[in-house]
Amino acid sequence: VIVFGDESGLSERPTRVRTWGKRGRTPVLQYHFNWHQLSVMAGVTFFRFYFRLFPGSIKGPQVIEFLAALKRQIKRKLLVIWDGLPAHGSRLVRDYLERLRGAIQIERLPGYAPELNPVEYIWGYLKQHELANLCAKDFSQLTVFARKRLQSMQRRTTLLTAFWQQAELPL
Repeated sequence: VIVFGDESGLSERPTRVRTWGKRGRTPVLQYHFNWHQLSVMAGVTFFRFYFRLFPGSIKGPQVIEFLAALKRQIKRKLLVIWDGLPAHGSRLVRDYLERLRGAIQIERLPGYAPELNPVEYIWGYLKQHELANLCAKDFSQLTVFARKRLQSMQRRTTLLTAFWQQAELPL
């Protein structure tokens, strides 16, 4: 099974997008300036996408946790195609993949070619539509809301098809 993978960061600070408001009144977003980062990793197959949320940044242990979860859910040999994030090539991840004896194979996308990865379009849609103008009160509210929105996106097959079409990859 071919899986395209990628990661992104979300913060309590809102992604500001154009919105509606009462005539003559500019909408105001109020948020605090102390924010934590929430990282999300996702993998897309032809029919489905999988994700995991992590506090902080993505490092080797988080990559391994994500790959292990993919392996448990898909239960077939995997070809994971992703970018050149240093955590992907860490010693910890390489050792984990060697222990799997070929159950998960890795390929890298060419440098400077994010448009080939359908997961990039998940992040764009998530930030510009699902989480647009969200002013999370705290880290846990951001986590719960992001998880619910991603789960909602998983059920919308038309979105997944659109992400593949935007990446101009054959279905």
